[in-house]
Amino acid sequence: MSYANGSPHRLPPPDTDLEAGPPTARSGDFDDGDVSDPFDITRTKNASIERLRRWRQAALVLNASRRFRYTLDLKKQEEKTQILRKIRAHAQAIRAAYLFKAAGDGQVIETTKPPAASAGEFPIGQEQLASVSREHDTVALQQYGGVAGISNLLKTNLEKGIHGDDADLLKRRNAFGSNDYPRKKGRSFWMFMWDACKDLTLIILMVAAAASLALGIKSEGIEEGWYDGGSIAFAVILVIVVTAISDYKQSLQFRNLNEEKRNIHLEVIRGGRRIEISIYEIVVGDVIPLNIGNQVPADGILITGHSLAIDESSMTGESKIVHKDSKDPFLMSGCKVADGSGTMLVTGVGVNTEWGLLMASISEDTGEETPLQVRLNGVATFIGIVGLSVAVVVLIVLLARFFSGHTRDASGNVQFKAGKTKVGDAIDGAIKIVTVAVTIVVVAVPEGLPLAVTLTLAYSMRKMMADKALVRRLSACETMGSATTICSDKTGTLTMNQMTVVEAYAGGKKNDPPGNKSELSPKLHSLLIEGVAQNTNGSVYVPEGGNDVEVSGSPTEKAILHWGLEADSEVHIHWKGAAEIVLACCTRYIDANDQLVDMDEEKMVSFRKAIEDMAAESLRCVAIAYRTFEKENVPATEEERAHWSLPEDNLVLLAIVGLKDPCRPGVKDSVELCQKSGVKVKMVTGDNVKTAKAIAVECGILNSLAEATEPIIIEGKTFRAMTDAQRDEIAEAISVMGRSSPNDKLLLVQALRRKGHVVAVTGDGTNDAPALHEADIGLAMGIQGTEVAKESSDIIILDDNFASVVKVVRWGRSVYANIQKFIQFQLTVNVAALVINVVAAVSSGDVPLNAVQLLWVNLIMDTLGALALATEPPTDHLMDRPPVGRREPLITNIMWRNLLIQAMYQVSVLLVLNFRGRSILGLTHDKNDHAIKVKNTLIFNAFVLSQIFNEFNARKPDEFNIFSGVTKNYLFMGIVGLTVVLQIIIIEFLGKFTSTVRLNWKQWLISVIIGFISWPLAVVGKLIPVPDTPINNVFSRFRGRRKEPEASQ
Repeated sequence: MSYANGSPHRLPPPDTDLEAGPPTARSGDFDDGDVSDPFDITRTKNASIERLRRWRQAALVLNASRRFRYTLDLKKQEEKTQILRKIRAHAQAIRAAYLFKAAGDGQVIETTKPPAASAGEFPIGQEQLASVSREHDTVALQQYGGVAGISNLLKTNLEKGIHGDDADLLKRRNAFGSNDYPRKKGRSFWMFMWDACKDLTLIILMVAAAASLALGIKSEGIEEGWYDGGSIAFAVILVIVVTAISDYKQSLQFRNLNEEKRNIHLEVIRGGRRIEISIYEIVVGDVIPLNIGNQVPADGILITGHSLAIDESSMTGESKIVHKDSKDPFLMSGCKVADGSGTMLVTGVGVNTEWGLLMASISEDTGEETPLQVRLNGVATFIGIVGLSVAVVVLIVLLARFFSGHTRDASGNVQFKAGKTKVGDAIDGAIKIVTVAVTIVVVAVPEGLPLAVTLTLAYSMRKMMADKALVRRLSACETMGSATTICSDKTGTLTMNQMTVVEAYAGGKKNDPPGNKSELSPKLHSLLIEGVAQNTNGSVYVPEGGNDVEVSGSPTEKAILHWGLEADSEVHIHWKGAAEIVLACCTRYIDANDQLVDMDEEKMVSFRKAIEDMAAESLRCVAIAYRTFEKENVPATEEERAHWSLPEDNLVLLAIVGLKDPCRPGVKDSVELCQKSGVKVKMVTGDNVKTAKAIAVECGILNSLAEATEPIIIEGKTFRAMTDAQRDEIAEAISVMGRSSPNDKLLLVQALRRKGHVVAVTGDGTNDAPALHEADIGLAMGIQGTEVAKESSDIIILDDNFASVVKVVRWGRSVYANIQKFIQFQLTVNVAALVINVVAAVSSGDVPLNAVQLLWVNLIMDTLGALALATEPPTDHLMDRPPVGRREPLITNIMWRNLLIQAMYQVSVLLVLNFRGRSILGLTHDKNDHAIKVKNTLIFNAFVLSQIFNEFNARKPDEFNIFSGVTKNYLFMGIVGLTVVLQIIIIEFLGKFTSTVRLNWKQWLISVIIGFISWPLAVVGKLIPVPDTPINNVFSRFRGRRKEPEASQ
């Protein structure tokens, strides 16, 4: 009889909330932002509902359903919480009712087997299974013959599982259903169309178009009178359709990513071997191994368990850890394994489980806002208020000029004469003025600005999937661009996670080669095989054909199992774990002659030296030990054994093995790239300090062994023993932490965050959950990571590779850079369009850019501009600069310089054309009406072409070569090409709709030259130096100085 345990370092007690961390370890947000500014939320992760509600109320919004579509739906979140509460209460009520009934008539328990309803191929039906597992009916379970009886009815072998061939799986799905639940239908394209129609300004424009249409047809007849109103209506419909298409495509991308997040992969036992399948492929009758950190993938009954503890908080709402054994063997889908291990028999899948019902009844995705989205809502609100004020000024000026008789038509006639002008004509004139003012609001309020974040995030998330990173939280994608520190695990992230035993000490001496079993004495050989086989979650499968054996389990266990296979009463208690810790618990060892020898000081020193030598060669050292125990002192029942603390003193050393886990190819380059870009990489590992030091040098985290002095390299227990103030002092200097526990990692993250760092943390174990949760960006490993770790993370690294973490940093920076490009482009258009129309309106009572033209400009600027600039792929140039501080202004001094130069140029040229265009273009001899139309058409054409040329400038705000990589961005080139083609069609063929006339080749050439000049102008502009201090800071300091004298008075 043998007992096994992994390491003398025990897991946290069962009542520890693994997801939240120990109470003392949790901390609030160190950087929750400026409370007085509703838009200053630097960290939306764990932000309060009240804080999120505040910025929504402060935002100036024209179309709330569209603007807030990809933010957290506070109402739905509340509904989701209520549904969860109801379903949990329902589950508990069923169980309570059953227990009450059992207590009432349970004096005599029937042991006869209940009648089993046939489910076709199986003697037991779904309803009978559900009543046993859902109601936790232990009496009925015993009547069926326990888990063994249920497995016979389900035609399952408890050791080898089901056959698992296609026919068997089909029978089980037909009889008991599949492990899926009906999804709520996604929003259709027409719903997005309806959302786009809710924009207040577009509604006003549609009303104005209808009125203009009615008046036009009444005064000019249907043939000529429908153009004005019809053209506005068409332009509005075009804006709505393009907006809806863009939004719908984004929603499809998010839907696919959500599907990817739900698709958990796990191991099942089929045909005697462990295979990995999707959670959706599980069927009733499957035998599933459960380990710490796993999610229980379906309802089931425990077959065997070792200290198995389940966190049922996701189903019951109570964070109480429940121990599972033969007395309480029922497992609920959706719960997490908090401790121990075991195997379960699946009895319910999909909607036949409480978890399935819960998932089917709630809308899973309630959205989530990102800090950048919140800040952009602030920017949009500020710009919108300015634009609204300008529109009101234009409206008042134009109406005053119109009704005072100062507005003339194209022929020079006064448009309104009191008492003489027809009411219909007066109303028509007023409607045109209102239409222009409202259209200025459409252009001025950048509704698309916050949505551009969602667009670039959706694009980035899809591309990041190809780079082996699955984003679980949108905000993490952009926060990664601000990361200043990455705390990385060693095994599997920096290294290959492919371990082999390359050194072994057994029988008191070194074995060379390590797999040479002839050097092992019979007793030692037998004990090693027993210890290796007992003390593992891995397994060995021998195929029937007698081919090579298959070994499963963690890389450490697989390596030791291979070595054990090569190497081939009283109770034995086996231990396996960190070499120096297990060695410290040993008082004897077995020598080459099978004799138990006392561990004297000399031998202890020689073993320690062997461990140090292996560690210096970057080997992971694992010791295997055992001790004998009197059988009568072993607890008799399974329940007592589950809570029995295995003795860990007076151990007998069997072997020390050194495992080689080589560094991943290219990891050194990735680390160097991080260091160059201002991101400090810290290695946090459970291995001893010497192994950690050797790997850190190999990976480039340390430049040399000479650099490895405290506090650059530190042991976990030393760091743990310090006060918070001491930890804060040395946290930034630490590069390597060896022999660290998950709690040490959490303490390091908290210390770094207190120092103002934006911290990314990698983790794979259940105990890593608090650190992943606390970090600004939690990165869970996709291959080795447990479900608990993944659920606490923000991004899952699918290939467990550090190089993929660096790619995530690049994408994070790309998100921020793309948004800045779009802001620069959009503000240039905003400023130019507003100034041109305001100056023209105030001075002449007429505007060169009419409503339809402004709507086309808005389409280029908002939807098409966002598509072109927000989907720029990341470049190496992004990694040549330091991380973007989360409090740095969105509009940098460089951007201000660029946009002001371009806007001033466009305004100057177009205003000169507006006031002197007839003479410059040689139109003085043309009819007044025609000359004005040509001039206004040229202004409109030059303005649009200027935006197209400036779109190239916006691609590279701080680089001279604005064309690098442009041909690789097919979407950008396609949108620019489409805009040019549509502009030509508008000018040459749609003059009736847009109030334009055809231009000759000279006028086209002038328009192109005006646009082209923006390129050399941008080059000259980039030579102008800008101050390092952001303009915003200068203004805030100035305001602060003005307040000081006031306060002193």
